[in-house]
Amino acid sequence: MSAEQRRERRRTLPRALTTNPLKHKLAPGLAVAAAAVGVAWLVHRTVPGMPFLTAAVILGILAANLPGTRSPVSGVLQPGLEFSGKKFMRLGIVLLGLKLSLFDVAALGWGTLGIIIAIVLLTFLGTLLLGKALKLPGDQPILLATGFSICGASAIGAMSGVTKTDHRDTVVPIALVTLCGTLAIGVLPLLKIPLGLDPVQFGHWVGASVHDVGQVVATAQTAGPAALAGALIVKLTRVLMLAPMVTCVALVRRRRSNNRAGSPSGGPDDTVKLPPLVPFFVAAFMAMIVVRTLGILPPPALGLAGTAQDLLLAAALFGLGSSVRVKSLLQTGGRAIVAAMLSWALIAVLAYGGVQLM
Repeated sequence: MSAEQRRERRRTLPRALTTNPLKHKLAPGLAVAAAAVGVAWLVHRTVPGMPFLTAAVILGILAANLPGTRSPVSGVLQPGLEFSGKKFMRLGIVLLGLKLSLFDVAALGWGTLGIIIAIVLLTFLGTLLLGKALKLPGDQPILLATGFSICGASAIGAMSGVTKTDHRDTVVPIALVTLCGTLAIGVLPLLKIPLGLDPVQFGHWVGASVHDVGQVVATAQTAGPAALAGALIVKLTRVLMLAPMVTCVALVRRRRSNNRAGSPSGGPDDTVKLPPLVPFFVAAFMAMIVVRTLGILPPPALGLAGTAQDLLLAAALFGLGSSVRVKSLLQTGGRAIVAAMLSWALIAVLAYGGVQLM
């Protein structure tokens, strides 16, 4: 190498080291996601009945379908928005664990805990069978089942990490679980008196049947603080089911992968990549539950973590919402809409029956 070449290399090397093409690709989408989070917060503050996270996913859907924003969302903004939808969702799920203490779950009693688990399992199996009966494509049946039975979009994000579902294939289940959860905010309070539910019973019903935590709060608070307190503990107990459900699905997927690898049709060079038994972010979610149960973090730290979780999930849901094309959803998602509505009715009925037994 000549002296001139060495000098030229020294001049260009610092620029090469400081230039990160991926960073530049992600920056526009991440900036828009951050701005959307601020707008969603303002919408929530202006209309308290609209949950923060629901506002975020609705803004994402609007951005993907309005003429003025549709082109950049599917173009220069797409890498950053996809990053938000996947990575921020997982970080938000980890921090969600800090909202749940095992002592609060134990305080419900074994009978109530068993009823909640039964509601989750029956809703999961019922929705899975509905999805398969309606011949929903790909992983839609299992993602819908997870979202409706456990905790909405967060659960779908966790399950897609095990099923290895493409980011774009999660948008229909997330859109539908968000739709039904939003409808619950207006519908369930109207049924409180006709069904003869007192505030505590109503709170338990909401916690056992509504999907997202923010939607639970928006629905239950209409019946007062007692309803809200009961709804949150029942809802967070459903969240506790996320880790074992994801692990069970991972076990089934691994067994199927092993069977395919060992089948006579498989050649000696065939390799099957097994899904993780417990994805790292799910293990971290479980660790955060332990941290909260042991009381390691002081209340101010828990408050900051809760705020960070809301912001991360809002950015993730905006990113996921920006993948929804309403025209395509209406053309191809008719069966998925039917499955979602039936699943919503199923969990509402099961939860109502459970409340009568609590």
